[in-house]
Amino acid sequence: MLFDSSTRSELARSFGVTLVVILTIVLTSILIRTLGQAAGGNVAPQDVVLLMGYASISHLATMLILSLFVAVVATLGRIYRESEMTIWFASGVPLARFVRPVLRTAWPILLAVVALMLFVWPWGNQNSAELRDRYQKRGDLSRVAPGQFQTSRDGSRVFFIERDGDDATVGRNVFILANQNDRESVTTSARGRIEIEGDDRFLVLDHGQRNETQLKTGEKSLARFERYQVMTDAPVASNASQLPPKAMATLDLLRAPTAKNQGELAWRFGMILGGINMALLGIGLSASNPRRASNWNLLFALLAFIVYFNLINLSQNWVGNGRVGLPRALVGLHGGALLLALAAIWLRDNGNRFCLRRRAKETAA
Repeated sequence: MLFDSSTRSELARSFGVTLVVILTIVLTSILIRTLGQAAGGNVAPQDVVLLMGYASISHLATMLILSLFVAVVATLGRIYRESEMTIWFASGVPLARFVRPVLRTAWPILLAVVALMLFVWPWGNQNSAELRDRYQKRGDLSRVAPGQFQTSRDGSRVFFIERDGDDATVGRNVFILANQNDRESVTTSARGRIEIEGDDRFLVLDHGQRNETQLKTGEKSLARFERYQVMTDAPVASNASQLPPKAMATLDLLRAPTAKNQGELAWRFGMILGGINMALLGIGLSASNPRRASNWNLLFALLAFIVYFNLINLSQNWVGNGRVGLPRALVGLHGGALLLALAAIWLRDNGNRFCLRRRAKETAA
């Protein structure tokens, strides 16, 4: 039918334009945040593009839902403002008739949201966590950049070193500031090198001195050395098997129904159900007065999306803290949102009719 085809084509165009705009804004925000983390030494500079890609894929489901919601509100709002909706109403087409073309346009998007939330979301978070974990657990000497002060993994030492040629195991003008057991020491050396003994790595300094201060008593000591050996990289246990719930596969969360895992399931299933509800809610919130050239309906719709999105986060926290069960949270929040969306559509179709009947009765009386 002409009604279905025209509505679906306009919805698809509006969705594409909205997705490009939102994707550009989100990618810019992610790039700025990731570059800031790289500048602060929290992530490896060479992993910025990978982390940005993982973060973008992880948040793609939210962007798809928001783009679909905005597309529905903007498209039907234009039909209201240009009085096309009045023509459809006069032709006997109610607002509820728009549910079918909206859902036919939305089902591929909602199917993508299901795949993203159940499979891609944990995969992206797991890879991001592994990149950050590997960077944070790198050796103390590998943290050191020539000509820059860098802090050790445990924060107890500060290194400064200058590379000596292309050999990464040899450096010159070494400076180490250590603070351990109420003692502060400053060790300097003209030259240093890395030696490996078994699984341990040592920094061997030649021709230097060590100044040590007892912080409680203020006692100071000075020692000169020809050769000084200090362990740099203590073995660190890997946390690869201790993934956070957001980085765990959906099946693993279902097999281990702890409170935190169920809170993560509340988020994943909530985003899927929320995508369906927001598509229906957009139909009821799209109404606007054709005599007013304004987009207040779009503003209120965006406010409704923000409130709904925050309620999904709140339900995740409540389920994760054990305050509410997972089925109760899903049925209560998303069932209520579905009823609200259907009620909004019903009121748009029948509200004016009831008002006219009431006025007719008052006039007759």
